[in-house]
Amino acid sequence: MAKTTKSEKSERQKVIDDIRRKQSRADQRQGRIIVGVCIAVAVVLIGAAAYNPVRTWFEQRKYNDEKLADIGAPASVCGKVTTKDATGSGDHRPTGEQIKYDDAPPAFGPHWNENGVAPVPMEDRFYTKDTRPELEALVHNLEHGFTILWYDQTAADDATMLGEIKAIAKKLSISDTNNRLAFKAVPWTKDDGKAFPDGQHIAFTHWSADKDDTSKSFGSWQYCSEPSGAALETFMKDHPYYDAPEPIGGYVGKQ
Repeated sequence: MAKTTKSEKSERQKVIDDIRRKQSRADQRQGRIIVGVCIAVAVVLIGAAAYNPVRTWFEQRKYNDEKLADIGAPASVCGKVTTKDATGSGDHRPTGEQIKYDDAPPAFGPHWNENGVAPVPMEDRFYTKDTRPELEALVHNLEHGFTILWYDQTAADDATMLGEIKAIAKKLSISDTNNRLAFKAVPWTKDDGKAFPDGQHIAFTHWSADKDDTSKSFGSWQYCSEPSGAALETFMKDHPYYDAPEPIGGYVGKQ
């Protein structure tokens, strides 16, 4: 058997080293590709998560100089106002007791009565599902003359509609120099009760006392397929804070 010369060994080692270097470079390229793909996926995911909030912000911002009636869709996207006899005025339940409301959303009913909790303080006008007070507290706000704009999950997931709702809430907050525009915009979730009527994603509610017999009261609803500042403005003019069973003078909070 012929002996392998040093020269042949050297050549073979060179080939092996070249193969190893090529493999190393290939591994590095593959690693960079994997890292690049991971970064790209992360950017897409982060971008998707940020897309709606950014769009919502731009949608809200474009209404900064507009009147309330010019925010969102025209009043024609809303149906007729409906009413029904109300019960629950002065019916205070222990804080923490869960109350079932038959209507989606409620316009009246039994409610909590807890200083600083129910009714909910005036200052915040817009809430998400993570920040929204309990229904039982919000119903006490209705008793004090608040109008509540409720929005369902479809509206919550739609950047345009959510931006319009936030713009409405901001406009009413800025315009309210004497705490008479008693208003809150809050989400209505599937855990709260039944869904809004088909195709409707927004609801206004208000609790009014009977003008001729203050021992009686009624709740009012108006459903809309989209947010409408024009419809809300009319609804709030027709249902002012002072027609409530216990107008805002009984409100507990910063004045």
